[in-house]
Amino acid sequence: MDRQKEIALALSSCPPYVANKAAVYVLEKSGYVKFRESQNGFTAIVQHSLPNSQEPQCMDAEGTRTLLPRMLKVAELRAQGKTPEEIKRFVAEAFAKGVFQPPSRPGVDYMLSTENLTPNDKGVVAPFPPHVVFYGPYLTNADLGSDGNLAGPVFVAGEGTPQALIIVPLGAHDPAGHGTVDKSSSGSR
Repeated sequence: MDRQKEIALALSSCPPYVANKAAVYVLEKSGYVKFRESQNGFTAIVQHSLPNSQEPQCMDAEGTRTLLPRMLKVAELRAQGKTPEEIKRFVAEAFAKGVFQPPSRPGVDYMLSTENLTPNDKGVVAPFPPHVVFYGPYLTNADLGSDGNLAGPVFVAGEGTPQALIIVPLGAHDPAGHGTVDKSSSGSR
C-alpha cells in the first residue's frame, strides 16, 4: 500500500481528538516501521491478521504495550516466510513464556474506519462496520451473555485466550459476510 494512503487509513481508525498525536506504524517488506512517535500514548496501525485483511486501529497505551508487540512480531515472521501454523505456535509459546502479555487493565482499541476488511469465522475477509474494541483477556461470549453472533450488539473475538477482545459494532451492518465467532479463534485484532 502507498505509504501516505496507509498512514491516512491508520489514522482514520482514531477519534479526531486522538489522531493528531498518535504514533503511526506502516508496513514495509520486512515488517512494520514507526513513522511517527506518540504524544498521547495511542498508536495507529493497519493490522493485517491475514495477508489480504485490512484492520486499521488506534490502540491506547495499554494496547500499545501489550497488543502491538504481537502485531509487529507476526508481521516480521510473515515477512520471513513463516507459515501461519509456525506463527500461531510462536505466538502461543511467547504468551506461555511471558514474552507477550495480555492487557493487565481495561482499555480501548478504536477501529472507527469505514474501510475495515476483517476475517470472519471461516477466514474469509469481508467488510465490517466501524467498531470499538475493549480488552477482555480470557473472556468468553457466555460471560457477556452473547451467543457470538457478529450481528449482535456485542461479541468476544478470540474468546478464552489471552488475546480475547470485546467487539462493539457502532452501526448497522450486513452480517452476511460475518457469521458467528469461531470459538477457537485467537482473535483477529
